[in-house]
Amino acid sequence: MSVISVRPVTLPSPGRGDDLQVRVTAPLAGDHLPVIVFSHGFSQSMDGYAPLTDFWSEHGFAVIQPTHLDSRALTVAPGDPRYPDIWRHRVDDLVRVLDHLDVVEAAVPGLAGRLDRDRIAVAGHSWGAQSVSMLLGARVEGLDEDRTDPRVKAGVLLALTGTGGAKLTPFAAEHFPFMNPDFSRLTTPALLVAGDKDQSMLSPVGPEWFTEAYALSPGIRTLLTVHGAEHSLGGINGYLSTETTDESPERVALIQRVTTAFLRGETMTAGSLGRLDTK
Repeated sequence: MSVISVRPVTLPSPGRGDDLQVRVTAPLAGDHLPVIVFSHGFSQSMDGYAPLTDFWSEHGFAVIQPTHLDSRALTVAPGDPRYPDIWRHRVDDLVRVLDHLDVVEAAVPGLAGRLDRDRIAVAGHSWGAQSVSMLLGARVEGLDEDRTDPRVKAGVLLALTGTGGAKLTPFAAEHFPFMNPDFSRLTTPALLVAGDKDQSMLSPVGPEWFTEAYALSPGIRTLLTVHGAEHSLGGINGYLSTETTDESPERVALIQRVTTAFLRGETMTAGSLGRLDTK
């Protein structure tokens, strides 16, 4: 299926300091297009994750990718007054996209009237997974902040970090207070994807840290464990990404197929590259 990709689409963002810029990738044909809002990992941008966003669009989804304030494309340094709350700004960015779908449609030639607002999903990798999880119902322990968004009907959580407390390194505990998630109220249906070789520098726990949410969340119904995958899950963050340490087109293809099937509400067998568990 042929697709069109437009960037940047600028969304008005009072109080953010920088207007929110997004990339929109969508099929050239078809109506009632389901929407995926994708949240990138730390320091990435709307220009990353093409192996996933291209595939999803080619299979009938409209994908919207915001550039968050932590992106290398911007200049928000630790001394910036917004920096301590960047994790909140990330969630605000996702909500802002949902609030401005009319602006998104109008900015992309031929897209007006073709988005299905009753079929909206969110997806994210690493910090992006943490961000979108809050729209699915996850919260930060000790904070009375419910960011659940009823417009979101499903989620894909790629390399989602686990619980905090003693499972964080001293550095992470000091600098990332939001990394103390409560998954018990994440009730929106979601797929969790984890690599069985993903060892985080933020936790002394092994790769199983990235599967914790599956047991703790009533909404995460399916866990895909990808054999041999590290944090980049085989290279989902870009076709030529230098940050990929476990490059594997086969792993990426597996994740493409399983995530698409989940978002369509289908079932499939993961095959030899991974293990698919369902509740």
